[in-house]
Amino acid sequence: MIEYIAGSLAEITPAYAVVDNHGIGYRMNISLVTFDALQGKRETRLFVHEIIREDTHELYGFATVAERELFQLMIAVSGVGANSARLILSAIPPGELEAVIASGDEKRLKSVKGIGAKTAQRIIVDLRDKIKTTSATLLEQPAARSEAYDEALAALVMLGFPKPATLKVLDKLFSGDPAMKVEAAIKKALTML
Repeated sequence: MIEYIAGSLAEITPAYAVVDNHGIGYRMNISLVTFDALQGKRETRLFVHEIIREDTHELYGFATVAERELFQLMIAVSGVGANSARLILSAIPPGELEAVIASGDEKRLKSVKGIGAKTAQRIIVDLRDKIKTTSATLLEQPAARSEAYDEALAALVMLGFPKPATLKVLDKLFSGDPAMKVEAAIKKALTML
């Protein structure tokens, strides 16, 4: 499984980005949120979700781990495919989307093109409990987290630490030292978790 792809940004459109990594161009489908995050950048790192089926091999790229996690939660909902999840993330920014799901705002979800009442209800029912555990913490986060923050978060969650507790610790560490390196953040977080 690919965690992320880093390299130079060879091409970007509102629908996809091509990242050149050592002479290989990886085309990744992106949301408008990621498109906005990539504006003006020459080098980038996108967190990846792969979809491999008999007839296709698709890559979806995300500027943050949090956006990728929301995408993965949504595609696990019956009736929500990868393109629908990407449309939802393009129409409703990740922090706001978590609040929409946690509060059961069906009307806001239905405002996304192609999302009907039944799909909106299914998303809310399936994800409300999963989102509520982290939405309050995520909404308190600053809008732009550093790459070091995202890397440290991904590493600590993969080590088995609960995401809400990890977010609180990393927020505390990075608010004190926004330029903290990944390795230092992980070491300090391990002593606090």
